[in-house]
Amino acid sequence: MRQRVPEGGNIHGEGGVRDLARLAVLAGNYAVAHAVKLCRPHVIAAYPITPQTSIVEKIAEFVERRELDAKYIRVESEHSAMAALIGASAAGARTFTATSSQGLLYMHEAVWAAAGARLPIVMAVVTRAIFPPWSIWTDHSDLLAQRDTGWIIAMAEDNQEAFDLVIQAYRIAEDEGVLLPVMVGLDAFLLSHTATPVELLSQEEVDGFLPPRRSFSFLLDVERPVTMGNVAFPDHYMEFRYMIEEAMRRAREVIRRVDEEYRELTGRCYGGLVERYRCGGADVVVVLMGAWAGDAKECVDRLWEEGYRVGVARLRFVRPFPCEELRELCAGRRAVIVVDRSASFGSAGVLFTEVSSALQQLSVTVRGFVAGLGGRDVGAEDFEVMVKRVYSDLEEGRTESGAEWYGVRKEVVGCR
Repeated sequence: MRQRVPEGGNIHGEGGVRDLARLAVLAGNYAVAHAVKLCRPHVIAAYPITPQTSIVEKIAEFVERRELDAKYIRVESEHSAMAALIGASAAGARTFTATSSQGLLYMHEAVWAAAGARLPIVMAVVTRAIFPPWSIWTDHSDLLAQRDTGWIIAMAEDNQEAFDLVIQAYRIAEDEGVLLPVMVGLDAFLLSHTATPVELLSQEEVDGFLPPRRSFSFLLDVERPVTMGNVAFPDHYMEFRYMIEEAMRRAREVIRRVDEEYRELTGRCYGGLVERYRCGGADVVVVLMGAWAGDAKECVDRLWEEGYRVGVARLRFVRPFPCEELRELCAGRRAVIVVDRSASFGSAGVLFTEVSSALQQLSVTVRGFVAGLGGRDVGAEDFEVMVKRVYSDLEEGRTESGAEWYGVRKEVVGCR
């Protein structure tokens, strides 16, 4: 009989259990690689780039050891990696790649092509700051720069969720009502190279959850030739784009359903598009995504003890953007604080802009902070400063919305 122990994690099953026989201590990149192996992809094409390299190295090892029956294509660039997967996916193969930062930017043209062709490719993006200057550390600029491409975009908080999201991503992408590619983001080094316990699944369990990819009429087939990527004149082009919009809307319900079915399989449920933490009775909600949500939750636990009623809304998916969930969650709050690890220069943080748009019909103050760019450390004490600053402004009657950069050393850049 397997030894089992109670588990009290907020997203890994209150009152549930973790099976010690299934636990492995894995860095986030290796957790992703193990999940990919269990999903039985037919084709992997990749080009190495820090900090994602160990994902595709581990998958190459699985293929070399014949633990994974797949074609591994060693390409000369990230653009070529996506081009190879577009062809493979169009022929009916289940596919995977991984990249980061400049690699994702180099791939950008083909990223659009994959979504436009409605190909259910899954790609891990280990989020890393954008050059110049060079940085190998995390921020979310690379991932969020893809938000208009037509890809579904998810972001993990920890290594367990990174593992789970990859498996869920294939179910979502290959759903006949969706048929869109999916990016699974995880923070560079904070997750990618940090080892934590991960509860794995058996091959039989994943096979039961994720059936083989189905065939569709528009796939390449020598017996039924079709043309892909042809010209669309103005009286047809808009309809092609609208079909992607409709698929993205349908994906909302598919994401919720897949998350619930995954709970039935594993006992782990993440809340669909948005995870809510201590939001019941809160008058201020902090909205963010990624690994630093753990620091925000630690801060919130402390602040409740001090009498501050604060919750966390962690965005698991930013495409489709959870507008309805946020409007429901934020209605009646005194303020919403959006913390971005990215910036849209000349505007504000990317998430701040999105959240403000979603909440524009609510009479709620929305305050934004751009922080942690290039991997600058942001801990629970920093979230405490942000929250208390907003509370202080509210008490003094300053309820206007707006965004600011947090932690910038203005004496270094010469700002006044």
